[in-house]
Amino acid sequence: MTSPDPTRSPAPDAPVGGAGVIETTGIEIIAESERTARPRDLVWPWFAANVSVFGMSYGSYLLGFGISFVQATVVAILGIIISFLLCGLVAIAGKRGSAPTMVLSRAAFGVHGQKVPGIVSWLTSIGWETSLAISAVLATATVFDVLGVGSGQTVTVIAAILIAALIVTASVLGYHTIMRLQSILTWATGAMTILFMILTIPHIDWAAVASMPSGPPQAMIGALVMVMTGFGLGWINIAADWSRYQKRSASDASIVAWNTVGGAAAPVVLVIVGLLLAGSDPELASAIEGDPIGALISILPLWALVPFWIVAVLTLVSGAVLGIYSSGLTLISLGIRIPRPAAAAVDGVILTVGTIWVAFFATSFIGPFQSFLITLGVPIAAWAGILIADILARRADYDERALFDPRGRYGSIDWTSIVTMVVASVLGWGLVVNSFTEAAPWNNWQGYLLQPLGLGTYVDDPAGAYWDGNWAYSNIGVLLALVLGFSVTWFARRGRIRRQERGA
Repeated sequence: MTSPDPTRSPAPDAPVGGAGVIETTGIEIIAESERTARPRDLVWPWFAANVSVFGMSYGSYLLGFGISFVQATVVAILGIIISFLLCGLVAIAGKRGSAPTMVLSRAAFGVHGQKVPGIVSWLTSIGWETSLAISAVLATATVFDVLGVGSGQTVTVIAAILIAALIVTASVLGYHTIMRLQSILTWATGAMTILFMILTIPHIDWAAVASMPSGPPQAMIGALVMVMTGFGLGWINIAADWSRYQKRSASDASIVAWNTVGGAAAPVVLVIVGLLLAGSDPELASAIEGDPIGALISILPLWALVPFWIVAVLTLVSGAVLGIYSSGLTLISLGIRIPRPAAAAVDGVILTVGTIWVAFFATSFIGPFQSFLITLGVPIAAWAGILIADILARRADYDERALFDPRGRYGSIDWTSIVTMVVASVLGWGLVVNSFTEAAPWNNWQGYLLQPLGLGTYVDDPAGAYWDGNWAYSNIGVLLALVLGFSVTWFARRGRIRRQERGA
């Protein structure tokens, strides 16, 4: 017996969502009557979440690879656009299956097998939303200190609680509220961010920027990987969550295009401005490592601090809202049987505790954050390659009932996908290194394939251990995981995908 045609109505055995003031829909299939979004609506969540001035701080991170302004600009443009293009490809699944990303991924991994990448996805989302909240808290503490309004632990605690409350409240209200808020924030924060970029122009030393020496190609690859994991790949595990309300008649190309434009437009400009500022002032570039937003505040006139703070906090909160909303969906997809608003609240508690801990006890913010990005970026890249290949290989919409039934056409566990992800991750981790050994010593286990392959040498210097060799810090393992995941899936699972589409 074949499954019902999902283009006409949700599958009868699949749970179906419902509308309300507070979105109660969790991982259920979105009812056809609720699928009213248009492709251009995807601009709002992605633009508002990525217009954050935090993007300017990436200028400092890129130049830290020892490359020139021109090289860094090329890397920024390519890395940002390509990474959000990959998000757009994943977003196609949301339109085809009207379910969250981690539910749709069951078609590739099996209903129960999906829990493996689901756990990694949940950790990634929790990490991202916490890091954004931390940046907002640090920005608040810095501005209040500069203005003489208050300083110390009291300000930090109050800021952490209020910012977490904003994030959790919006996330609990759900999709429709978030989309309305993001559309407003896009215009307001976009306009103010442009003003702040104009105010930083006098701090640009064009001669210093132009005189920066070029670096080797391997350094450019390392910078490219960091940009891709810091932007599009950091969001790719939630991309379909925001396209599941799209009409089935929307074209795949329009979904990809609007997703890419919304996500990439602001970061490209922000990172280039950040490159100009970091290349002009080495002290500013160094300060960004400890407090990205606070460092940028230091170059603004006093009158601009309060509006800058408001915009910085709102844009960071905007990104965190997307993360906590989706992490709640992922939590439910792992088998935690609680309502979606409750799942968002649970993750909100974790976010609050994590934010307070880092703000009080972590001596360095960017070190652990960068190390975290690269480490989880490897399995996420492997998963993304598998899912993108699965999406592109399919010719029909998903059997929505089977996404919830381990006895259905997608099965319980797809061992080909599981093994591919594990092997790609193991190989990928062997080709990335922890660039922040002192700030994140718990992550010094990676890079175990560099010496055997002649790509780098570990130097145990008493003054500080480091890797020697041009390829050592390229973190090429992320790209390897992505390409390997895609290639194996494309060739090894095409026959299985065809059988799934025939209902076999």
